[in-house]
Amino acid sequence: MSTGTYRIISREIMAKGWSSLSQLKVVGTRRDGRQVELIREVADHGHGASILPVDHTRGLCLLVRQWRAGAAFAGHEGWLIETCAGLLDADDPEGCARREALEELGTQVHNITSVGQCFSSPGAVSEHISLFMGTYGAADRLSEGGGLHAEDEDIEVLEMPLAAAYAMIATGEIVDAKTIILLQHAMLNLS
Repeated sequence: MSTGTYRIISREIMAKGWSSLSQLKVVGTRRDGRQVELIREVADHGHGASILPVDHTRGLCLLVRQWRAGAAFAGHEGWLIETCAGLLDADDPEGCARREALEELGTQVHNITSVGQCFSSPGAVSEHISLFMGTYGAADRLSEGGGLHAEDEDIEVLEMPLAAAYAMIATGEIVDAKTIILLQHAMLNLS
């Protein structure tokens, strides 16, 4: 099967704030040979990492609940249950996952393993997320977590049985893609 070829020929920043919105002009040749010119908008705020810490001894995992503007914009109440995550900033992906576990969960995480990488919504968002699993125990909880006040984070830490988190995917209580991927990875590999 042949693939088409596409090339970005111009980028124009339309808005810049916490993230930036750019308009791209793209020219390409479709798989059927037809020439096309496309205009697409892309949101960019950098790349990130996410981690699901699991306490194997007690059968628990750590998740967070926080308000998300994109979900609220789409008509959801906005409060999502997710794996902790953050932007890479100057860190490598694993370093980011460790930092976010401390900031958001108040927990030191061990035995970090890569699950893979994904684009969160490649049709309109440039974010590329590195996904990790890790372990923790009761003694690894160093603080209450909750995120950084300087970043206006309002994060509730949720410690729950893995089975309860798995069930929340089916009930629609967990709708965040990175969280579903990591929980399903756990479901397939930790049983």
